[in-house]
Amino acid sequence: MRTYGQYCGIAKALDTIGDRWTLLIIRELLALGPCRHTDLRNGLPGIASNLLVDRLRELEEAGLIHRKAAPPPVATTLFSLTERGRALEPVLQELSRWGIPLLREPAGSDTFRTHWLDVPARALTDHRPDQPAIALQLHADGNEDLVIEVKDGSVHTHAGRVDHPTASLTGPPHLLAATLLGELDLSAAVQQGLRLSGEHEAVLRILPR
Repeated sequence: MRTYGQYCGIAKALDTIGDRWTLLIIRELLALGPCRHTDLRNGLPGIASNLLVDRLRELEEAGLIHRKAAPPPVATTLFSLTERGRALEPVLQELSRWGIPLLREPAGSDTFRTHWLDVPARALTDHRPDQPAIALQLHADGNEDLVIEVKDGSVHTHAGRVDHPTASLTGPPHLLAATLLGELDLSAAVQQGLRLSGEHEAVLRILPR
């Protein structure tokens, strides 16, 4: 492992997670839970298979992930985060917020997966915990869906769809991301092309204020 050779918490952290692709692997495991090698490849467009193998080995040696054999009939290896690895969630949430001003309309070569919004979405706050539970459906154009469920002051996310969402947001990735993280007002996002159906107030219930 390459090292900065500095007795500093930031330097030591970067010795472990500062290599290219490493934090994005953590992002995938936070968003999706236990993953096969092929699941990680699908969520990390552009990574070479041998490089992914190397990064997974390094993360395992650092105690951030562990692997286990899935029971039959799956018969494959699953990678998941350890407690130490899951402790990086607030770090990635803050990186998401910091990076939002860098997100303009994606370049033609940029890829996107809706589940990449999962980690920052978990940091949202239920501003009306006294209100009934709601389910918000997010759909980025040309991608899979993400559900944000809000109940009793807690916010949970998962991939997929719900039959009768309280509200739905559909549109280009940069508008969804900017709206969820408070960089763009909901009404302004709608004017710029974000499509809202269902209860307007349900969406405002979790957006940053």
